[in-house]
Amino acid sequence: MDSRIHKMAHVLLHYSTRTQPGERVLIRSTSPAGQPLCQALYEEALRMGARPAVYIHMSEEEVLGLEATTDPDLLADVNPMLKMMYEEAPVVIRIDAEENTRDRSAYPVEMQVARAKARSALINIQMRREAAGELRRCSTQFPTFGYAQNAGMSLRQYENFVFGACKLDLDDPVAAWKAFYDAQDRLIAWLKGRKHLHVRGDHIDLTMSIAGRLFKNAGGRENFPDGEIFTGPVEDSVNGWVRFTYPAYFRGNEVKGVELEFRDGLVVNARAETNRDFLIATLDTDPGARRLGEFAIGTNWDIQQFTGSILFDEKIGGTVHMAVGQGYGETGSVNNSDVHWDMICDMRQGGTITVDGDLFYRDGKFVI
Repeated sequence: MDSRIHKMAHVLLHYSTRTQPGERVLIRSTSPAGQPLCQALYEEALRMGARPAVYIHMSEEEVLGLEATTDPDLLADVNPMLKMMYEEAPVVIRIDAEENTRDRSAYPVEMQVARAKARSALINIQMRREAAGELRRCSTQFPTFGYAQNAGMSLRQYENFVFGACKLDLDDPVAAWKAFYDAQDRLIAWLKGRKHLHVRGDHIDLTMSIAGRLFKNAGGRENFPDGEIFTGPVEDSVNGWVRFTYPAYFRGNEVKGVELEFRDGLVVNARAETNRDFLIATLDTDPGARRLGEFAIGTNWDIQQFTGSILFDEKIGGTVHMAVGQGYGETGSVNNSDVHWDMICDMRQGGTITVDGDLFYRDGKFVI
């Protein structure tokens, strides 16, 4: 086994989730392709005295469901074993290991939405328990041929990209992530108590209120790799427009050229170069899907290329991203939705962010 996989397991347990002896740890992989990391996590958890439980989804599990039935109640049924673990385990490590990232895109949107409700139920439990301080969760990715193909790389190249973005080539990745976290804490301290944010560039002109909201430090704990600071804007405060500079991926669907116009917090106009019907259907999922649940700034300068995988792409140093739909309660967001769809806008060529009239960010870099 690649030694970097063992390093990854060590960081996820000792740094990201801060797992303690005796704690139950759910290790969940979205396909059998993630088994090598599951094995490394299982061994390391036992060595440190924790109690790991492993759940590996079948290959093509989502497709099997969509092929077998069109009954929305069956498609939305929540896995009771996972629900129990999400409600009780103090630590959850989720491994995305998709073998085919586009396998759901040709199925009817209404079937995809019904199937997604089963996943949303677990995410809602996760967010509620995280906000209450009851759950330490980290989502990560294991390199697969599907991800490598999306990125236009060989599997070997993609493995090097992933492990490099995770700082696993360093002698002490835990120390590197701690230093990274501390640097982001200084940015968050500067933002504390401020009220108004204006994002402007060739592809964006948005204003929003952050009064009473908190920026959170995504420094390798909730996601791995990581690299962002994020908040939940005041729900009715977002005004302006944004044209996202990269394709937007959600539930196995690709939408290119997404442009959204906001008025008093709501998406009032939505355009796309491709797959517009899916975009509109997703925005119409529920009332909260047309509001921003998250605004974030990507800070990982070890990630500079778009790969089609949101775990990495939203962290690209020099970009901002926004998620329509569900907000994170720990930021102060009260927006609720079955949707949380991140979309990315490049700020490296002339983009600025001002906060209460003070320049905070220019050309993809912080200036404070």
